[in-house]
Amino acid sequence: MATVTIFDQMKKEVGSLELSPEIFEVEVRPEILHFVVRAQLAAKRAGTHSVKTRAFVSGGGKKPWKQKGTGHARAGSNRSPVWRGGAIIFGPQPRSYEFKVNRKVRRLALKMALTSRLLEDNLMVLKGIDMPEIKTKSFAEIVKNLGLEKALIVFKEADNNLLLSARNVPGIKLLPADKINAYDVLLYPKLVMLENAAVSVQERLK
Repeated sequence: MATVTIFDQMKKEVGSLELSPEIFEVEVRPEILHFVVRAQLAAKRAGTHSVKTRAFVSGGGKKPWKQKGTGHARAGSNRSPVWRGGAIIFGPQPRSYEFKVNRKVRRLALKMALTSRLLEDNLMVLKGIDMPEIKTKSFAEIVKNLGLEKALIVFKEADNNLLLSARNVPGIKLLPADKINAYDVLLYPKLVMLENAAVSVQERLK
């Protein structure tokens, strides 16, 4: 069972926390991580691309010329896909790119992502972050003290002062413990979890 040090916001050791081997000692399989991340990115796609088929191009109701005797190839509409200004054949239409991922697979991928952060020594647990007022400069100083450049900070309960102070700090993202996912964990090199959030994540994934 792995044990991590708990730091305060000044990066002083204040305790330790035992991590569940069921969550932080899982075999990391890249193909599962890839599948889950691809599914999450696919679900974010708008899928609003669209072109006009013959059903949607205006005009073309009249036959351009008679069928025989002109020397031209026969034509029934000036909005044919082979004409300039015509329709598009088999062009993209609005669609959803989502595909199903089983809940067990999503949970397994999250455990793998958390395990990888622990193995890489990129997991930090904080006692908490105290923000008595909304001040970006104060939060930026805390980030500097902790040595963070690009990090995902996971919290259990929303602190309005913390959320508003952190929203304009580049490279830092705050995420509720119940919204933690494999993609965000892998996207940010450093994973910072507040102590109560770490406990909450372990309880949810057991």
